[in-house]
Amino acid sequence: MPSSPLARLRKICLSFPEAREVVAWGEPTFRVKTIFAMYAGPGTHHGKGRASVWVKALATNQQLLLTLDPERFFYPPYTGPSGWIGVYLDSAETDWDELRDLLWDAWRMSAPPKLVARHPEPPPAPKARTARVSRASRKTAPKKSTRRS
Repeated sequence: MPSSPLARLRKICLSFPEAREVVAWGEPTFRVKTIFAMYAGPGTHHGKGRASVWVKALATNQQLLLTLDPERFFYPPYTGPSGWIGVYLDSAETDWDELRDLLWDAWRMSAPPKLVARHPEPPPAPKARTARVSRASRKTAPKKSTRRS
């Protein structure tokens, strides 16, 4: 599992077709044709002291999420008037599956129509990392001799 909220966010966003990361305003942004998500670090005025992501959304979805759970969602500065939704990432309450769905919707809103048509469904969720075993510690079966006696 990635160690930080940004690492988890990056893994999700970059799993989408043709998505790329571009640093803008001192923070990572995720784009396909246009920006679909922006990370807001806790050490900047964008994050208000908390790690979060601003996600492109429809104004109706923004209002719904703000009403349903104002502890997890917020009205982001600058982009809020366009319907974007802020999602806090620094809580044990962060629902990463739900966030992935929001990000996929944002990707679809930002991608060119032909790309969206080629990818009607999101790619499989990135798998959590499993511990790797070093070659030295792997136990292998003894090699069978191919020589005839």
